[in-house]
Amino acid sequence: MIDPQVLQQLAPDGVLRAAINLGNPVLAQRGADGEPQGVSVALARALAEELGASLELITFDAAGKVFAALAEDAWRVAFLAIEPVREQQIAFSAPYVAIKGTYLVAADSALTQVAQLDAPGKRIAVGQGAAYDLYLSRTVQHAELVRAPTSAAAVDWFIEQGLDAAAGVRDFLQTRVSAHWRLLDDNFMTIHQAMAVPVAHAAAAAFVKSFVERQKAKGGVKRGLLDSGQSADLQAS
Repeated sequence: MIDPQVLQQLAPDGVLRAAINLGNPVLAQRGADGEPQGVSVALARALAEELGASLELITFDAAGKVFAALAEDAWRVAFLAIEPVREQQIAFSAPYVAIKGTYLVAADSALTQVAQLDAPGKRIAVGQGAAYDLYLSRTVQHAELVRAPTSAAAVDWFIEQGLDAAAGVRDFLQTRVSAHWRLLDDNFMTIHQAMAVPVAHAAAAAFVKSFVERQKAKGGVKRGLLDSGQSADLQAS
């Protein structure tokens, strides 16, 4: 029996509204039929089933836009990276996926390590509001961050504007590697992806936290990753 307060906070009208960030293809992608798929979608479906609610997927093309939509009560559960600046408004579960943040650079660039990017005159493209943007905004001392509207656009801006690097999720940036572009071998951060609810929804937060642990234990996270072409090794410990 689900606590009525949990249902009131997660699916007050019998519908679980879940924010899906298509800007991070490790977590969500559009399938051949145009519908969202991926580990975050699989978890949203499993949560709705457990609640006995129907599911409404609300898609976004950037994590920053998911966070901004919280103010409009657009969703009741989301899939976001754990970031201190977000914790004032969001309660996070434990991470279900851990991914790496690194840089894409020109193949002929002299840059070989992430630390070399934080230097005067260096310009780094980032997706505005992404977890790695928030992290780099706190930690970069000398380089300039050039903010594109989405993570995909950040790569385009890096190429079009001749910037020094594009920051992003390693697995996504790997898809842009070619004879002209390469990834640095090291990473500037590990990005812990979690389920998220509004911070005021304490009952929902406790339920979702337990739900994530149960999904990890029963193989739901690994299955969601594998079914969408991702590595099961991305599951967080």
